[in-house]
Formats: sequence, C-alpha cells, structure tokens
Amino acid sequence: MKLVSAIIKPFKLDDVREAVAELGVDGLTVTEVKGFGRQKGHTELYRGAEYQVDFLPKVKLEIATQTENVERLIEVIVQAAGTGKIGDGKIFVTDLDRVVRIRTGEMDAEAI
Repeated sequence: MKLVSAIIKPFKLDDVREAVAELGVDGLTVTEVKGFGRQKGHTELYRGAEYQVDFLPKVKLEIATQTENVERLIEVIVQAAGTGKIGDGKIFVTDLDRVVRIRTGEMDAEAI
C-alpha cells in the first residue's frame, strides 16, 4: 500500500477530485497549506504599499491506495493539476506499513 501526497494549486482542487473519482478513489484528505519552492513567493500591493508574500497558498491531497494503482493515480493528478506554469506542485509517494479503520477495526487493504 502507498500514500500519495500531492501539493497543488488551490483552484485545481475540483479538477483533481473529479479526475481521481473517475479512477474509483473512494476517499481523500485535503489540507490547506502554505509553502514555496522555485516560485519564491510573489509581490502584492495592499493600500498602495508593496509587500513580499513568501509563502503561497497550496492544497495538500493525501490518498491511500494499493501499490498497483499508484502510477495511474499519479498520471491522473499530473494531468488534472497541471497548468504548465511554475508552482504547479509536487507529488510524493510513501509506503504505508499499516492502515486501520477505527470504526470496524479492519486492517490494511480492507481499511482503504
């Protein structure tokens, strides 16, 4: 089992959610986050004064899935989240040693 974490632009959330739902993904976790990478923030104008915004708003998606579904899930996220511009985000894939559904006690694949 794997945990796929994707950091994307907030306005692409609905596109990505719809795309992964078509793959049969039953659930995902969404967190509003801030960060920077090569984009290095940006300058904004507020009440006539310019100021630097170092951390940009992003959305983090976390999806637990079977190992055999990871490559297709990555492809779908890249297609749905991509704009071709700097700051589109990143996808991280990590191993899941154990998953437990709290309500039923189901474990691992049955718990996803």
